[in-house]
Amino acid sequence: MNGWLPTLSRTSDPKYRAIADAYAQAINGGQMLPGEKLPAHRLLAKKLNVTTGTISRAYAELERCGMVVARVGDGTYVAEPDADGTRQPRRARPALERAGGAEGVLAATAPAAPPPARLIDLGQNVPMPTDEAALLTQTLRELAADERLCGELLLYQPEGGRRLHREAGARWLARMGCAVPAERVLVTQGAQHGLACVLRAVLRPGDTIFAEALSYPGIVALARQLRLNLVGIEIDDEGIVPAALERACGLLAPRALFCVPTLHNPTTATLSEARRAAIAEIAVRHNLVVIEDLVPAALLDAPPVPLTARLPEHGIVISSLSKAVAPGLRIGYVQAPQDWVGKILAVIRSDCWMTAPLSAEIAARWIVGGEIERLIAQQRVQVAQRQAIAAEVLADWSWRTDPASPHLWLPLAEPWRAAEFSSALRQAGVLAKTADSFVIGRGSAPHAVRLSLGGARSDEALREGLELLARTLRTGPEGLYSA
Repeated sequence: MNGWLPTLSRTSDPKYRAIADAYAQAINGGQMLPGEKLPAHRLLAKKLNVTTGTISRAYAELERCGMVVARVGDGTYVAEPDADGTRQPRRARPALERAGGAEGVLAATAPAAPPPARLIDLGQNVPMPTDEAALLTQTLRELAADERLCGELLLYQPEGGRRLHREAGARWLARMGCAVPAERVLVTQGAQHGLACVLRAVLRPGDTIFAEALSYPGIVALARQLRLNLVGIEIDDEGIVPAALERACGLLAPRALFCVPTLHNPTTATLSEARRAAIAEIAVRHNLVVIEDLVPAALLDAPPVPLTARLPEHGIVISSLSKAVAPGLRIGYVQAPQDWVGKILAVIRSDCWMTAPLSAEIAARWIVGGEIERLIAQQRVQVAQRQAIAAEVLADWSWRTDPASPHLWLPLAEPWRAAEFSSALRQAGVLAKTADSFVIGRGSAPHAVRLSLGGARSDEALREGLELLARTLRTGPEGLYSA
């Protein structure tokens, strides 16, 4: 579980109501932010030693009061505040006005304290601002001057994208070692949309798909929605352990493997050539479709040859501009074997008919005109600057990263626990993602956090956030209660 965590204390009210009241306090007090996900029912029930039904009733009460919103197949999230910015539940007896004080409700795992005036975001993995906004302004002016093209972009397009847009996607993938014709490249509305389309084309409900034991959280939501059996495969400091993959293939007969072999999210690991060869051999032998996420690799000047390059009939690649350029552009590219192209096209057509051609046109112009390389070069400079700040501020602790990666992987030393550390950080004014955000299946999460360097609005804010984090590490969990 990540973020704010409650612990059950004495109360005369039903447990579900005490839980709901505690979350209302956390939301109203700024300890939980709009859009933040509440723990899964099963995980929170285990934490509080209550039934999942109790958690369901608590969450239903919060939703009734307008505090949270439930998304089918995805989870429960803190709702956006009202237009006036207030965050009061629409109940006759608000949590903060109950008799009995703190003894009768749930308490946070860290001592109660006023929430910080602002939070420094080291949790969200986003690129740092460069010249993309100015470039977009220029590109829109150029498009506005071409009335014929603007008219064409307002029409229905082929489901895989216009020919020129697919050719631009092929050029984008070629810079990461995927040299394939444009006919095998499809334009999607970001990598997540591309992954959803691929999973629907390749798998059926009940099929087993593997992923690294710690992996991109989006695969968890998709597997749940599509009713897939998602299983985590052991990883080490380099990535997937081939022997573990071999054992799992022998036991579970999987259909596919989703992996991030280059600049792995969240650990920043990159698979060696030897491991890529071993995994490819296992995939061929077990008829395993390998879905490779190349989104982080876009930041590398010379990325390693993709794992799927060894799998011409079994490999599918997904990429986007989200982490290297701008997430709001919502453009992704899928490269697939010819036998799978038609099936993925059919899913795109049934899903949204086509990707918005205006965004695809903007991305294509930047790729073909070379502007994309300039933006990525600027991004690399920003990453290097922020990596240097992190190396200076966190010099006394052990952590892992890649010089090209926009985030760090920080294992926590004893006696810290990830949930406790996250709560303490939040009280200090810093957001970070704990390892449980990335756990696949029912495996236990290591006590570690991922620190994203791009979320802070400036180098100064990043330094301040890391210094607060270092101070929290230095204080230790005992110090939180001895002040």
